[in-house]
Amino acid sequence: MDVVIRNANLADGQQGVDVAIENGRIAAVGPRLPLQAAQEIDAAGDLLSTPFVDAHFHMDATLSYGLPRVNASGTLLEGIALWGELKPHLTQQALIDRALQYCDWAVARGLLAIRTHVDVCDDRLLAVEALLEVKRLVAPYLDLQLVAFPQDGVLRAPNALINLKRAITMGVDVVGGIPHFERTMAEGAESVRILCEYAADQGLMVDMHCDESDDPMSRHIETLAYQSNRLGLHGRVTGSHLTSMHSMDNYYVSKLLPLIREAGVAAIANPLINITLQGRHDTYPKRRGMTRVPEMLAAGIPVAFGHDCVMDPWYSLGSGDMLEVAHMGLHVAQMTGQAAMRDCFRAVTSTPAAILGLQDYGVAPGCHADLVLLDAADPVEAIRLRAARRMVMRRGKIIAESPRAQARLSLPGRPEQVNFRLNR
Repeated sequence: MDVVIRNANLADGQQGVDVAIENGRIAAVGPRLPLQAAQEIDAAGDLLSTPFVDAHFHMDATLSYGLPRVNASGTLLEGIALWGELKPHLTQQALIDRALQYCDWAVARGLLAIRTHVDVCDDRLLAVEALLEVKRLVAPYLDLQLVAFPQDGVLRAPNALINLKRAITMGVDVVGGIPHFERTMAEGAESVRILCEYAADQGLMVDMHCDESDDPMSRHIETLAYQSNRLGLHGRVTGSHLTSMHSMDNYYVSKLLPLIREAGVAAIANPLINITLQGRHDTYPKRRGMTRVPEMLAAGIPVAFGHDCVMDPWYSLGSGDMLEVAHMGLHVAQMTGQAAMRDCFRAVTSTPAAILGLQDYGVAPGCHADLVLLDAADPVEAIRLRAARRMVMRRGKIIAESPRAQARLSLPGRPEQVNFRLNR
C-alpha cells in the first residue's frame, strides 16, 4: 500500500476506521486493517471526510472587489451594474491570475470541486477563454465545472444565446440562465424553454439562477421543473438561489415542492449571499431571504449550499471556506437539530458532488483518494469550529496541510491549554 490513514472517524458515524490507499484510489476501509504502507498517517480520532464541493460560484468575478469601484449600497442590482462597468476593462490574464489565486485558497481549505458560472454576454468571451485555461491548469488538483451564464438575460442581451452556444462549443460544460432578469415574466418562461430544449438536444446539464428575488410571483422554478419533466431531463437540472420561495404562500409551495421532486430538479441555496442581498426593501419584520431548505429536504429534493461570491461586486467578504457556508446555512435555515446539522455538512460535500456528477467520490473502496482530515471529531463539530484542515489529499497525494488549532493561556491558576473540543 502507498498510504494507510489510521484511527479516523467518518462522516457517517463510523469511528476508529483505517483507510488504505494505493495508486490514487481507496483500496480498503475498515477497523485496524492488517496492512503495511510506505506512509502511515495517524488521524487520532479526527474526521476524515470527502472533499468540500461548491456547487455555485462566480470565478470570473472573484477577487475583483473595488473594481472599478466599491458597491456602496451593497445591493444585488448595484453589483450587476458594477460588473457591467468592469467587463469592458477585463483582461484575460487578470481573470486567470485572480481565478488561480482563488483556487489556491480553495485547495488549502479542502475545496476540490467547484461549479462556476461564467458570463457569456461579452461578445469577446474573454472570461470563457480565461476559465477554460484555468480549468486546464488546475485539473491535477481541482475539478472545475463551467456553466455558460447569460448574466444580462439570454433574450434581453444582444447575442447572448449565440454566445452561450459558442461557449458550449468551446468546452463549457453546463447550460445556465437567469429567467427572472428577463424583461417580462413571459420572456423569462420562454428563456427557460429555449435553454432546456437546447440542453436536451446537446445532452447537457442545466443550472439556472432562478427567482433570486423577494417577489413571491417570481415562479420560474415552476417552469424549470415543468420543462425538465417534459424533456426528460431528470437528474440533470438545478435551480439556484430560489429565494422567492421564501416569500411564497404555503399553499402554492405545497404544490410546487412535489413538482420539483417529480421533475428530478436539485436546488442550490447560497446562504452567505442571499441573507445579505435579499429583503433589502423590507423595513421590519425583515424576510430572511434564503429559500426553504428544510422543507425541500423533507420533500426529497437534493439541496446543496454554494459560496456564490468571494470579494467581488456583490460580496466584499468570503474566503473559500465551505464550512463557513454550512455554518451560515445552518443558522439562517434554523437547522439546529442533530440530523439537520449533518444535512448541512452533506450540503457542502456529498450532495453537491452528486449534483455535479462527480465520479468515484466517497470514502469507499474504488473511490478516488480525495480526502480532507479535519480537526474535529464529527461533522457537527467541524461546522461549529470551522475546523482546521489538518491534511488535504488529492489522488492519494497530500497537497495541503495545516496544524491543529490550539488556544494557549497564561492565566494564573488556570490550565495552560484550553481545548474547545467537547467530545474528546
